[in-house]
Amino acid sequence: MDNNLAISYLIVLIVLLLGSGIAIARQVLRTRRIELTLSRLQKVAKDGEASAQEYYELGSLLIDKKLFSRAVVHLQRALKAKDLEGDDNTALIYNALGFAYAAQEQYDLAIRQYKEAIELQPQYVTALNNLGYVYERKVLIEPAIAAYEKALELEPKNVTASKRLNSLRQRIPAGSAKK
Repeated sequence: MDNNLAISYLIVLIVLLLGSGIAIARQVLRTRRIELTLSRLQKVAKDGEASAQEYYELGSLLIDKKLFSRAVVHLQRALKAKDLEGDDNTALIYNALGFAYAAQEQYDLAIRQYKEAIELQPQYVTALNNLGYVYERKVLIEPAIAAYEKALELEPKNVTASKRLNSLRQRIPAGSAKK
């Protein structure tokens, strides 16, 4: 009986160690893949041969690494790239640029970028949520409410907009905000 218990504990320990090892290996491989992509994109960008998509990918990776000022440079290059096509792609870049500015607490620049994204793609719910967030950070409650309401109008089950809107409405006196 004691022997079976010891074997059971040993099996559980081996399974836990194996599971942990697999999780660590996956994370290492994922990180390695990201670093290789980042290295390749930086080389292409340095040579001046990058496409709008490559600049955007590089900017996005730099945002993920919290290197916001460097991300801004590459996202601006993406906007200036000759091969940039389509309002949807341009709106994505403006949204990412707004995010990078917001992360640096440059809220006025972020607002401008989000508005550009929304102007190009009026149904862009993520940009509306981001715009609402930046308005909140600047303590501009009415425009924040309007942005979240527009997001909910476009996507009624938007959890982010719903939570933020409810939070904002609780912070302002009754009757002073749009209902």
